Amino acid sequence: MRRDGRTNAQLRPVKITRGVVKYAEGSALIEAGNTRVICTATIEETVPPFLKDKGKGWVTAEYGMLPRSTHTRMNRDGRGGKPNGRTLEIQRLIGRAMRSVVDLSLIGERSFLIDCDVVQADGGTRTASITGAYVCFIDALRFAARNGMIKKIPQIDYVAAVSVGVVDGQPMLDLCYEEDKDADVDMNIVMTGAGKYVEVQGTAEGSPFTGNTLNELLELARIGIEGLVGIQKEVLKDEFVSGN
Repeated sequence: MRRDGRTNAQLRPVKITRGVVKYAEGSALIEAGNTRVICTATIEETVPPFLKDKGKGWVTAEYGMLPRSTHTRMNRDGRGGKPNGRTLEIQRLIGRAMRSVVDLSLIGERSFLIDCDVVQADGGTRTASITGAYVCFIDALRFAARNGMIKKIPQIDYVAAVSVGVVDGQPMLDLCYEEDKDADVDMNIVMTGAGKYVEVQGTAEGSPFTGNTLNELLELARIGIEGLVGIQKEVLKDEFVSGN
């Protein structure tokens, strides 16, 4: 049993609530244990310059942690300059994850902007952001379809993310902060509902790890992401087929 009573292959309790922001085309609050992230999606009738007159749309993301999302107050990211490297990395990761499961040629020359704001952090903020962002993104696509902006909802698949790691010699799924800070190996996995990888981020914090350990962690991640996709389907009413 782990510090919070879970088994090594058990997710923290996950809850996703849709429609938490009145004015956004799509929004969701995701709660993964004590981590909470508000995700919103905004539609803009523009695309980046490199897509001008290409007949394709774009999906991008911004990510941030509120000052008291952590144990002590942190300054707002970007204050006095550009966002820090971690923030930029996570923003790009969220954007790539969303783009991996949508046909951009079907959304016209418009952009979907995903904002992920961490209101409380207890490990796994980037992975929770991706899992929650997908829900608000799909709601924004449905908004676009209802309002005649697109002809069909261009979903290809679901996408979710989870952390895994080795703590006290044990491979574990969905690390909380206390586990993450003590982990010997720390990984973040982004995967589609069909079990295809979008991104694998892995680091040995101490001794290098073996291929067998890597395979164990990937299998734990697969189990976790299957569970997260199941939650997404339930929250979205599993309208994947009927939405198309």
